[in-house]
Amino acid sequence: MTAGQNGDGADRASLQQEENAMSKLGQVVESVENYNKFVLDQVKRARTDQKFGRDLLGRWNDTKAKIPFTRTPTGVPLPRLALPEIDEPGEIARFIFGEGLPGQFPYLNAAYPEMYLEPIREIESFEKNGDKTGKKIPQPEEPTRLFSGLMLAEDTNERFHYLTRHQRTHRLSTAFDGPTLYGLDSDADGVFGKIGEGGVAIDTVEDMVRLYDGFDLGSPNFSASMTISGPAPMIMAMYIAAARRRFGPKVVPKLRGTVQADIFKEVQAQNETIFPIEPSLRFLTDMVEFTTRDMPRWYPISISGYHIGEAGSTPVQQAAYTLSNGFAYAEMFAARGIPVDQFGPRLSFFLDCGLDAEYIALSRVSRRIWAIGMRDVFGAGPRAQLCKLHTQTSGRSLIAAEFKNNLTRTATELILSYMNATNSCHSNSADEPFTTPSEEWIRLAAHGQAILLEESGIFKHTMNMLSGSPGMKAVERAVEAAILEEFREIERLGGVLSAVEERYQRSQIQNAAHKYEQQIYDGTRPIIGLNKYRDGDDDAPEVKLARTPRAKQQLQVDRLRKFKKKNAEKAKRALDELAAVAERGKNVFPALLEAAEVCSLGQITGRLQEVVGRFRPMV
Repeated sequence: MTAGQNGDGADRASLQQEENAMSKLGQVVESVENYNKFVLDQVKRARTDQKFGRDLLGRWNDTKAKIPFTRTPTGVPLPRLALPEIDEPGEIARFIFGEGLPGQFPYLNAAYPEMYLEPIREIESFEKNGDKTGKKIPQPEEPTRLFSGLMLAEDTNERFHYLTRHQRTHRLSTAFDGPTLYGLDSDADGVFGKIGEGGVAIDTVEDMVRLYDGFDLGSPNFSASMTISGPAPMIMAMYIAAARRRFGPKVVPKLRGTVQADIFKEVQAQNETIFPIEPSLRFLTDMVEFTTRDMPRWYPISISGYHIGEAGSTPVQQAAYTLSNGFAYAEMFAARGIPVDQFGPRLSFFLDCGLDAEYIALSRVSRRIWAIGMRDVFGAGPRAQLCKLHTQTSGRSLIAAEFKNNLTRTATELILSYMNATNSCHSNSADEPFTTPSEEWIRLAAHGQAILLEESGIFKHTMNMLSGSPGMKAVERAVEAAILEEFREIERLGGVLSAVEERYQRSQIQNAAHKYEQQIYDGTRPIIGLNKYRDGDDDAPEVKLARTPRAKQQLQVDRLRKFKKKNAEKAKRALDELAAVAERGKNVFPALLEAAEVCSLGQITGRLQEVVGRFRPMV
């Protein structure tokens, strides 16, 4: 062996050691950079390898020839998919490999081939007969997900029925009150005045039954989302228990929806955590292990950037921390032994959409990074590569001053969300700076999506209608580079968990929030009606506040105490078994399912805290 060969061997050994030492997140950065080089190589190859170039051009022309056409109400023909007008093999390679068609790797343009499009109608038959055909045209699922939570379970249930009156599919998102978010019962000391405030009070399986009364939980047209993280495994167990009470045990595999359950974003941005971080992650993984095996239509975690954004992060920070948290969860679930192609398709994401320029492409870039990382680092198949995304318009962008302007802000954010091909979307109500949304304003918020998706022709005729502009591409490049730079810093700190322990994400969010407020104060960030074009009227508008009557709060306490008294002996046995399972280090979720039938949320939380301790908030 020559000296040169010996040196090469040492270099390879050194590289192998570096790769072994590199965390999954570092490997994601490397995989995205390598993929970008691969795209450039494909562009060069298409321009120098004539056969490869001809094959690409043939593929491109074949794809374009197969795109069906539809007509606008005024009769203008439009393709169901808009593609750039290019015939140069290098640029075709850049699009196919760098972006992908909708529904194709790396999913920049969309997770699925068609989204929001109205069904193809039998245009020729209509034109020949001058009338509609008798054939029923299948309707796609609406992407609108409506969010509510107020007072007691029956009050929120009434609001859910109000919101879904005109929906083909019922996609409900549930907000919980403060005591529930912290795993406390409504009869706990000091929480009486918070019962049903800012969300719905849920203490027992009986409350969960009331919450979704009248909805077919096992229907393919029903989906429930629950915005809760610390007590997510207990709330999830109560939801399953409620479904079994109403529809029997066979309904469990049919249940469809998601529970937020994102512990990392809690310690980074919110602090609504009830157990120390490691036990919290363990209980989360227990739930994921159960649901991915027994509930194939359920998303057991919604990896949330929304609350990171609402806490004050920049758009890039929001995406970077959300994606890095997602990769950390993937690593954790894989370490438990759950196959990536089993848990990967059951991960979902939740992002904020504000008015900053980065939001023009933030979700598109996030989808691309996730797909590359899952494929090349975790070995995931196509279904596990998809970044399936729920978007909510920015609550932070809503302003109390001249609050009706919030309608315009939310409408703009909706356009940005759908430009990014979000899978589902919630639009905030204009009166949210003051109170839980009233029926009037929440109806207007829902109508905003209906106007955009159904009344306007922006999204219902053609995929990629607003994608691919030079400006959007510039934002994509800048955002991707900035996200990878954040990944490198988290990697330098030892990974997501180490960065959390050093308060890196929290401190960066706080710094960004301070800068945001300073920009409003000095006028460099214009807020119409607040620091610019203000009419001088400082009088607060008359807005009726949604408050939970004291009688309802007392009713919740009385129901809870009656439930505890009725199930006292069964609850003791269930809690003892739950504690024993937790102490043995076994999967606690089956024991949680049993406890949820006879125990309150606070009883379960308290007993588990005796075993694993309490979370100490970061300050």
